[in-house]
Amino acid sequence: MKITEVSGVSPGPNPHHVDARQVYDTQNALAVVITLQPGESLKKHITPVDVFFYVLDGSGVVEIGEERAVCRKDTLIESPANIPHRWINESTDTLRVLVVKVPKPVEETKLL
Repeated sequence: MKITEVSGVSPGPNPHHVDARQVYDTQNALAVVITLQPGESLKKHITPVDVFFYVLDGSGVVEIGEERAVCRKDTLIESPANIPHRWINESTDTLRVLVVKVPKPVEETKLL
């Protein structure tokens, strides 16, 4: 059994310049916990595989394609491959989101 304490994982460099901690990485899937402080956002980007998001704490705006929704703690959001998407924290609280990419991408994410 492998147990990962997310708080013990160091944030890694990323093109969004936000706190992103890779917590799971196998040949089949990749999981990252992103933390957005009030006013922070991800750059709009395209992921070459399906992604699902699970809001761990706070609330934020998710944009997927032409859709936009406010999502709160304990919400799961599906994002199909090759559709532009991003997260925005318009609240006054910290937003934490688990991002799971399945299958693990072999191509890079494309910033728009």
